[in-house]
Amino acid sequence: MAELIIFDDGRGRMGPLDDLRPVFALRSGGMLTYERIERALGQFVSGWWVSPKHEAIWSTSSSRPVNELPSGDHLLCVNGRWSGCGQLTPPRAGHAIVCEEGDVISVCLERSDAVDFLENGLLPESIKKEVVDGLPIYRDAWDLLNWLSECLADDLEAEPFSPNAADRAECAGEHPVSIDDTSIVFPGVVFDTHAGPIFIGPDVTIRPNAVLVGPCWISRGSVISEGAVIRGNTVIGPNCRIGGEVGASVFQGWSNKVHDGYLGDSVIGSWVNLGADTVTSNLLNTYGEISVRLEPTASRRRTGRMFLGSLIGDHVKTAIGTRLMTGTVIGTGAMIATTASPPSTVERFAWLTDDGQRRYQIGKFIDMARTVMSRRDLDLDEASEALLRSIHAELSSSGD
Repeated sequence: MAELIIFDDGRGRMGPLDDLRPVFALRSGGMLTYERIERALGQFVSGWWVSPKHEAIWSTSSSRPVNELPSGDHLLCVNGRWSGCGQLTPPRAGHAIVCEEGDVISVCLERSDAVDFLENGLLPESIKKEVVDGLPIYRDAWDLLNWLSECLADDLEAEPFSPNAADRAECAGEHPVSIDDTSIVFPGVVFDTHAGPIFIGPDVTIRPNAVLVGPCWISRGSVISEGAVIRGNTVIGPNCRIGGEVGASVFQGWSNKVHDGYLGDSVIGSWVNLGADTVTSNLLNTYGEISVRLEPTASRRRTGRMFLGSLIGDHVKTAIGTRLMTGTVIGTGAMIATTASPPSTVERFAWLTDDGQRRYQIGKFIDMARTVMSRRDLDLDEASEALLRSIHAELSSSGD
């Protein structure tokens, strides 16, 4: 069997969502994308190929080689922008599977050809290509929402469900509920599974009178506040604190939305804190197609979606009562404390108040990040700090 390499080809337009992680490390359902790829292919990854900016940070997260080839005469290289859903038969040696747009989804290469492909995207002329249409490939940040329902269903189907949920909470509906034995479910909690299953991971706390509607996934260590409403197609990543109303959204992990306020059709990065009564609009008054500007200097692009809330990068903070308009994108490290709605695209490390916008001083930002992470008994590692400083320095040097 060929050794598996999952690569990030850098062609995904993810805005701030992949600033601090390769695209395959995004949570795109109950699982991270690369975990679903491994499950779909039935083998664990032997190595990773990422952009130079992600090499150090991903090396601290994985025991497998990063930007180094593992042993083996043949390597199965799989694009980390594939969601892991749909039928993908690994190609034979000397063959590649490509999508209609020409992006390589997977290819089996001899070791001597692998580096040239992984570094430059160049396939040997002898490679035989098979064009496959319909596989879910992440091209834009909102594709995480376009394929969320399918990915979540795939993850829920693969998860073994415990039989004891009805003894621990009020359940309505025909789909199953799985509650880990280490989790706490307070009285008054309702699980509505008419539309899909509900998964509650280890060490989760669901406080009184919360309502959870399937399909949804609550990951390890998260806390659902009193009276919260978690609607269908929602994924709460590990160690989040979630309250108010949330629907059709993904939290990457380690983020807080403890208090009231509506969040819908959104993707939220790690170490985000949404202040009390922060709300998102996810539908235009015209019911029209939503367009998004992923970068402050980019053109607006159509999403093909009627419902789209906010795309929020890591380490973002919003003040109480913040109102986020439809299709808002907030860059990594931004702080929003305005009484009016912020711009629909907020640049990285922006410090927004009613007095205007300036750039978050990197030293003060790093101190804040350390303080936030220390409250969860974690440290800001050197690779993460270096990447944050690099992103900040690039903004400063560009004069934006």
